[in-house]
Amino acid sequence: MEKTAYKNMWVYIEHDGKTAATVSLELCCEARKLCDVTGDKLVAVIVGELPESEIARVRECAVDEVMLVSGTGMETYSSDAYTHLFTVLCQKYNPSAVFVGGTTNGRDFAPRFAARLNTGCTSDATEVVYNPESMDIEFIEPAVGGKMMAVITVPILRPQVGTIRPGTFKYEPAGEKPEVTVIRETVDFDPALIRTKVLSFTPPVDDGSVNLAEAEVVVCVGNAISGADKLPKYQELARLLGGEVGCTRPVFDRGILPFKQMIGQSGVVVKPKLFISFGSSGAINHTAGLKDSGLIIAVNTDPESAIFGVADYGIVGDMDEVCDLMIEALKARG
Repeated sequence: MEKTAYKNMWVYIEHDGKTAATVSLELCCEARKLCDVTGDKLVAVIVGELPESEIARVRECAVDEVMLVSGTGMETYSSDAYTHLFTVLCQKYNPSAVFVGGTTNGRDFAPRFAARLNTGCTSDATEVVYNPESMDIEFIEPAVGGKMMAVITVPILRPQVGTIRPGTFKYEPAGEKPEVTVIRETVDFDPALIRTKVLSFTPPVDDGSVNLAEAEVVVCVGNAISGADKLPKYQELARLLGGEVGCTRPVFDRGILPFKQMIGQSGVVVKPKLFISFGSSGAINHTAGLKDSGLIIAVNTDPESAIFGVADYGIVGDMDEVCDLMIEALKARG
């Protein structure tokens, strides 16, 4: 079929049976903006049981339709069942685009059903733009190790499938529409064909000590940090400012800070009012994680460092010395 025959944009609403994933709501809000430009309907696809209170949150994102899907084999997530489900539904309704949160499950099944539909799947985009001339969605993301930004499109095939990392877009619900159509679908998949089996599940332990995504102040340490023994001063600075400590990918790779504190395209996307960067080179795959930050202050010994290109204020100097001076100044203010 011609691509003009494909209509409407879908957002897969991932959930745990109790709560809709934040990334799914973020995607609804962003897709709403695209649909307002294209004239497509925004369809939220919910698989399995979800409390009405959570479905109401989905409705608040100004969706036009809610598709409630049930069926044998869909009781818990599996790559086989969900790949089959989205293949069947897309073949029936022919959506123009399908957006999936870049979670462990989303990254698992999205490219699989895209391949079955003989279309493409873009992963980890940091921006989505509609091109009215080509009538394609342009997925923009870092490439070549973060050295450039790539614009990826699916110019002929449909649907356009993309996974988006949590925190990439803002959760800004536009409000429930006066009329929201509810579609009910049943898609069965023989459980005997599911090649994996859940033996047990232990939720990850999260002590809640670090929440970068919600922090209003972030102190970020880059690869110039000499070692873990220097961390306490940056943690103290963050404490004095009422914020959290984050890091770049090399700092995580060196084992200085855990993955949950890594900021960037492959880590956490942050939106603080104040972001202070110490010793970061400013690679695109890192700075993509702070594009919605407020005031950005960068500290680096190299005046030509790329980090200064995204900073509002730059300080050329030794990161440890500058951190010490900041702590001293804050303590002096009482």
